[in-house]
Amino acid sequence: MERTLNKRSGSQCELCTATENLKVYQVLPTKKAGADESILACTTCIDQIENPGNEDQNHWRCLNESMWSEHIPVQVVSWRMLSRLRNNELLEQMYLDEDTLAWAQATGEGEEDENKVIHRDSNGVILSTGDSVVLIKDLKVKGSSMVAKQGTAVRNIRLDHDNAEYIEGRVDGQTIVIITQYVKKI
Repeated sequence: MERTLNKRSGSQCELCTATENLKVYQVLPTKKAGADESILACTTCIDQIENPGNEDQNHWRCLNESMWSEHIPVQVVSWRMLSRLRNNELLEQMYLDEDTLAWAQATGEGEEDENKVIHRDSNGVILSTGDSVVLIKDLKVKGSSMVAKQGTAVRNIRLDHDNAEYIEGRVDGQTIVIITQYVKKI
């Protein structure tokens, strides 16, 4: 996949065009986790994407260019960052089809703070899509004889955007809904 993304991007960050410290970044939530759901980005961009409130406004001037990319994952990340930075001028110029816009909004980016559903673990730590958590209690899985054991790590969680108490994750190869009060972020 990295080779495909290097070829697609000309071996540069698909957001800011940096040529050093490049990594594959999966644009969550993913279905196939392939090149069509990933971008090649520098560590500076990835750090600021993954740590809201840590954005350098000057660094993100690059979105003037990247928002016009022909590659959908680049458009999605550009839309999310423009929303986070509250750059309505550029957002109004940007066009995304319905499916792409739904993907861009899937992480809750762009919602007003009072409307945003915030998921918190048992310690009050905010959870995000893609985080890893550990179960703090044995949980019986409804509709199954399975018991998810305390201490089980659940990686790459997905958030329920309608209910702050529910997350989804895979335990023993099965996707289950987990109540946030029974998990701790790793």
